[in-house]
Amino acid sequence: MSPLTETGVGRPAAILIAGPTASGKSALALALASGFGGTVVNTDSMQVYADLRRLSARPMPDEESRAPHRLYGTVDGAVNYSVGAFSREAGGILGEIEAEGRLPIFVGGTGLYFRALEEGLSNLPTVPEAVREAVRGRAEGRCTEDLHAELASLDPAGAQTLRPSDRMRVMRAIEVFEATGRPIADFQGQRRAGPLAGRPLLRFFLSVDRDELRRRIDARFVSMLEEGALDEVEALRARRLDPMLPVMRAHGVPGLIAHLDGTISRDEAIARGQGDTRRYAKRQHTWFRHQMGDDWIWTDPDSAFRIAVERLSAPGGR
Repeated sequence: MSPLTETGVGRPAAILIAGPTASGKSALALALASGFGGTVVNTDSMQVYADLRRLSARPMPDEESRAPHRLYGTVDGAVNYSVGAFSREAGGILGEIEAEGRLPIFVGGTGLYFRALEEGLSNLPTVPEAVREAVRGRAEGRCTEDLHAELASLDPAGAQTLRPSDRMRVMRAIEVFEATGRPIADFQGQRRAGPLAGRPLLRFFLSVDRDELRRRIDARFVSMLEEGALDEVEALRARRLDPMLPVMRAHGVPGLIAHLDGTISRDEAIARGQGDTRRYAKRQHTWFRHQMGDDWIWTDPDSAFRIAVERLSAPGGR
């Protein structure tokens, strides 16, 4: 069966390009957007932050000039940007892109963002900022296992579903209980459909040889530093933001801050950033393999481009 037959004939409402970091996603998205009147929409939880263009491998200005790009560098690092915020913004942007007659191309490495586009989200309540700050204040200086024990006293069933080491999710469950007086599970069964639910889609996961991906990751991290990533982290460090914020936990940031603080060498910071990124790439691969459906095409960037061109050039395509 040919790739064209496997993916179904007809015009896709959008193209989804996922894959591990350094797999060639952005280049593929830009090539398709340039050739077929597309708009590239960021689907990566770190590239949304304005503070880290270099370290998050955001498209550069010359690349952004070749096709419209949305949701890149639009959020300040002090904001705890969430998958819910992404889903809401992506839905609005999707309507604008379609009104312009352009092809939406969602590209990134954050699996939960892609899931939200189709399957939607649990209808979790908004936690007031005062409650969030109070929970974080109590958590400061406490180990995650202690926080997990606190959650178990509030929501025993919810605590059993979370690893005692998963600090962010444990704190989120505490926040929801503090804000509503109800377990987080009460809300997780209530879902609202995602903005791409029920639409014909062309979905790619870029799979690259493991040794080649490792080489790319290591080389790119060094290039990032040569191109100004350390200056970005130094500016971020000067802001003295909450270390639990997503931007402060971006791959490379903790190690480079430690280097700026004088506690580790530059080479040690590079090795730490490279190692963190390699491990993240492995988790991305595993997550998509087990969490997403069979309608994703696992392939290399060149084959993905060929398949997409076939679909978009076919009768009824663009």
